[in-house]
Amino acid sequence: MSTSQLIILIIVGLASGLLSGVLGVGGGIIVIPALVFILGFSQHQAQGTSLAFMVMPVGILAVWKYWKGGYVDWNFAFVLAFTFFVGAYFGSMLSVNIPDRILKKIFGILMFVVSIKMIFSK
Repeated sequence: MSTSQLIILIIVGLASGLLSGVLGVGGGIIVIPALVFILGFSQHQAQGTSLAFMVMPVGILAVWKYWKGGYVDWNFAFVLAFTFFVGAYFGSMLSVNIPDRILKKIFGILMFVVSIKMIFSK
């Protein structure tokens, strides 16, 4: 893992953690697209690594399957897990002060923007 990759992972982990704390989203909405579009992961690698850092206790069998297929990068998963943890804490502190009506709009805009990117990318 290069220094620039580490910096990107820290930013992605914090951003996804903040969004998770604020909007309840992170892995599928932020991390997977970032791993694919910024770090050049395949979709399988992105999904496997995302599962490894986020749902390890719940998705242990899925993580194991992705890992056996060579689709989990543990170094990336550990950095993302730590920074997601920190970001989620601060995101939740922010979220409780945002009115429900505004939070719904922010969530909808985020989902729309990410879905357009995923649909129209190569």
